[in-house]
Amino acid sequence: MASESFYITTPIYYVNAKPHLGHTYTTMVCDTMARYMRQRNREVFFLTGTDEHGDKIARSAEKAGLDYYTFATQNATAFRETWEKLHISFNDFIRTTEERHKKVVQTVLQKIYEKGDIYLSDYEGKYCFGCERYLTEKELTPEGNCPDHQVPPTPLKETNYFFKLQKYLPLLRKELEKNPELIFPNGYYRETLGAIDELIKLGEDLSISRPKKRLKWGIELPFDSDFVTYVWFDALLNYLTGIGYPKEDPFPRFWPQAHHVIAKDILKPHAIYWPCMLMAAELPLYKRLMVHGYWLGMDDLKMSKSLGNAAEPLSLAEKISEDGMRYFLLREMHFGQDARFSDNILEMRLNQDLANNLGNLIQRVLSMLKKYAPPRPNVLEHPLFSKIEGFLQQIKDNYHKAMADFQFHEALEEIMSLARFLNQQIEVYRPWDLAKKNDASLGPFLYILTKSIVVILIYLEPFLPNKSKEFLELLLEKKQRNFPESLHDIELKEKIPKSWPVFFNRLSLASS
Repeated sequence: MASESFYITTPIYYVNAKPHLGHTYTTMVCDTMARYMRQRNREVFFLTGTDEHGDKIARSAEKAGLDYYTFATQNATAFRETWEKLHISFNDFIRTTEERHKKVVQTVLQKIYEKGDIYLSDYEGKYCFGCERYLTEKELTPEGNCPDHQVPPTPLKETNYFFKLQKYLPLLRKELEKNPELIFPNGYYRETLGAIDELIKLGEDLSISRPKKRLKWGIELPFDSDFVTYVWFDALLNYLTGIGYPKEDPFPRFWPQAHHVIAKDILKPHAIYWPCMLMAAELPLYKRLMVHGYWLGMDDLKMSKSLGNAAEPLSLAEKISEDGMRYFLLREMHFGQDARFSDNILEMRLNQDLANNLGNLIQRVLSMLKKYAPPRPNVLEHPLFSKIEGFLQQIKDNYHKAMADFQFHEALEEIMSLARFLNQQIEVYRPWDLAKKNDASLGPFLYILTKSIVVILIYLEPFLPNKSKEFLELLLEKKQRNFPESLHDIELKEKIPKSWPVFFNRLSLASS
């Protein structure tokens, strides 16, 4: 029987600059979920890539003195190479300048145009080149600026093609009322309902083209060569291109399980424009839209390229390790809310969880196992066995429930609670005293601890793929991908490890 499919996507990232920590968080969220689902024997397709058309890229290319495609390729390569160096397990990396994507965009546009849902008209409004869309008065700050880019939008009047958004907004609202799980967390669901009501009240449709006399860098409309496609109407369709639309395979297998992961600044296009486009193209909606908050740097400002306060991911990974960065990002941010980033917060979290708690546990247990070298025992004989089994059942249920809702901090807390419990048991049972007395319970106790460490490492594999793999290969007789139901599932190697690396070195970033 074929395994159930799972499709997860990052947004495709603008190539007007190189990747920063915000991009890295979104991508690591998707990578962690992809790894988790593979561990659960799901057939996974993980898509990421770059958005390479539009005003923003054209302006950045001109500023750099490069032609549009060369500039886009330069930064698209930087994204791909960064993800590869961070061992992101994507199945496909899409660029919107690829011919396969151009064909999909023009196919969908033509289909919607032939239905009569696209028309030509004039429009005048306030346009943010950073957002690549017109902003309403309600969206502006009290100073009249774009809230994300902190600059005033540009007054613009031009003739463009429009998509009949108003036709689909009431239909989308009904669909959301019927399926509130479509947008998560719930606060963003409620925000979307409010935005739909506001758009219905405004009564405006969506401009989906730009005249070539102003912007040449884009996918040409199939029904009018004087216009290129509005960047969002181009970019959002990558989610179809990546899984082979309109071919028979693998599109029908993966689209019903589509999970889009985005930051809250692009909620409106993904929660409103995209489902309306899908309705117009007579395609089913995605399964879930998962929305996360911002990483806040100095003065609690959102990390972004435009504000110049974004951390560079490869430099950070070199300083604290790739696994350390991944763990911190997923543990510290409560998905859906904003989180603060600083060296102090980073140092405290990683030292507390990975060095002091789990790292200390692994070092103590393996050292005692090597020093005392007890015979391989029947672990059922020790009273700790039943305690751990009960603990495992509770962790398993809570861990998988948290993962289903992208609450990574809760899933990780479950695992770290087991590590803390095991450290406490070492103090309770005092194996060094058992060794002095030649107590027969020493062997069972140490082997229970070792098997429990293996369980922890298996549960941590989606979060710490490198370190988990390194230590599991050291301890396990054969590779075990699936989540264990019991300590009985763990088959340790016959020989006790003679040496092992430090699990996680304590950080002192203030002096580095």
